[in-house]
Amino acid sequence: MFDSIYTSTVTTTQFFLMTVAALISGLIYAWLMSFKVRSTKRYFVVISILPFVVSAVITFVNGNIGAGVAIGGAFGLIRFRSAQGSSDELATILIAMGSGIAFGMGYIGYGVVILLGMAVFYFLVSMLPIFEHKSLSQDKLLRITIPESLEYTDAFDDTFKHYLKSVENAGVKTTGMGSMFRLSFKIQMKNPSEEKAFIDELRTKNGNLEISILPYTDPQNQL
Repeated sequence: MFDSIYTSTVTTTQFFLMTVAALISGLIYAWLMSFKVRSTKRYFVVISILPFVVSAVITFVNGNIGAGVAIGGAFGLIRFRSAQGSSDELATILIAMGSGIAFGMGYIGYGVVILLGMAVFYFLVSMLPIFEHKSLSQDKLLRITIPESLEYTDAFDDTFKHYLKSVENAGVKTTGMGSMFRLSFKIQMKNPSEEKAFIDELRTKNGNLEISILPYTDPQNQL
């Protein structure tokens, strides 16, 4: 089961056996991971076929260095056409690609173990009560839109001091064709029940422009 089914020349029967194993394992893997990784249906359709796609590429390259370099370049171009995903999504893709390499070399048993074994391992590790810091769940992302005429350096300091336990400047950018600014802050409320009063007071200072309070996630996406 854990020996390669490929010989010196890959036969049609061997290739289709690998195809069936990769597709079935990929579908089960995508279904299992859908319970833990929140993403779109389209994403998990791609995950289910990714092991087969990678395995087919490995099979056809089959020691051809030139073809391998060309395909590596083509895969590199795909990165620039793809939006950055979460760490869960990236891990899911890496596992699927790793199993695809095993399938592509004819090691069907190892490919199945990598896919389904890592799915079970992911479930078990995610259930462990580790790195669940309460303070992290309290972090929020505050976005305030202000007119360009407002000096924003210390415009909201008194309001922040009254309502917030902590506040950290997370950046500023122009918006509305340069006629407005959008300020971003990482905050923690002293009392979450005062969130509406906090927003109402901010509205009196920013000219009733847009204000949002969101869960704080990736710093690269906060603006």
